[in-house]
Amino acid sequence: MAEERAAPRATLAAIARAAGVSVPTVSKVVNGRADVAPETRERVANLLAGHGYVARGPGGARPERRSVALVFDAMRAMNNLETLRGVLEAAADGGVDVVVDVVPDDPLGARWARRMTAGGRAGVILVTSGITGQQWRHFTEQRLPIVMIDPVNLPGPEVPSVGASNFNGGMAATEHLLELGHRRVGFIEGPPASMMSIARLHGYRAALSRAGIAADPELTIAADFSFDGGFAAATRLLAREPRPTAIFASNDLQAFGAIEAARILGLRIPEDLSIAGFDDTPAAQWSAPPLTSVRQPFAEMGRVAMRSLLRLADGGELESPRVELATRLIVRKSTARI
Repeated sequence: MAEERAAPRATLAAIARAAGVSVPTVSKVVNGRADVAPETRERVANLLAGHGYVARGPGGARPERRSVALVFDAMRAMNNLETLRGVLEAAADGGVDVVVDVVPDDPLGARWARRMTAGGRAGVILVTSGITGQQWRHFTEQRLPIVMIDPVNLPGPEVPSVGASNFNGGMAATEHLLELGHRRVGFIEGPPASMMSIARLHGYRAALSRAGIAADPELTIAADFSFDGGFAAATRLLAREPRPTAIFASNDLQAFGAIEAARILGLRIPEDLSIAGFDDTPAAQWSAPPLTSVRQPFAEMGRVAMRSLLRLADGGELESPRVELATRLIVRKSTARI
């Protein structure tokens, strides 16, 4: 007699459609949550059992928990902890575990994708990293969804990503300095190949254009997102004649480096030089003086990325592959009227 085959294992999204409920409701039943109506729980549990799922609960077997990989470029940026917090909060709501990793040295991506699949990962969140078209294809072949946070690049418009409105943030910081009367505003750009660097540069230039000021290429210097990069760039900017009266840095670490460069040159902040940053990391309010900075919603970016990833892992679709969250300028004592 031929061996009887089990029913195919459906996605949670398919089970939700069959039961006439939402995917989060199905997830609650799978994870034994109590906040589901008894008749709904029974209907969903029957469908889950028919497809090889066993709901967690009194007397029931404990299903294997899903896990997702949260992969950082290097785990050095101060904002990584806030992003991690948002991811963990959304993961707890979704009943999944999070495994933290760093980007491996695998330019082709085949071994990386296979390792994620072999580890049972339901998906991958990449933070401030790049991904090549070839790596993306390998993950697609493994049917492993990816969501990127603040990506360095995107191999195609179909790659899901979550970020902040970098253009608007760059524009807001520059307009703030212009409103204070500054006309020679230096800009410390991030790595030129980075999407966020390009957007912040365009915001800076747009603000100058709206004020009727021509962008001076001598007042823009690219540097990496580090204290040393900001220090070196600010030292060069402040050697210009006439020197800028304000500097807008592409992140807070660069801004802290610019503050140190100004101190060494004997310039007072903000009396002699105004400085603004981007990110509004916790250290911004503790610097001397407290730093004016564009606040990014890092925790919310993590939450949105995790919810998007779980939706894809459950067979759902996203309303849009790109989500941009609003930034907000936080004015402190490092900027003042000229």
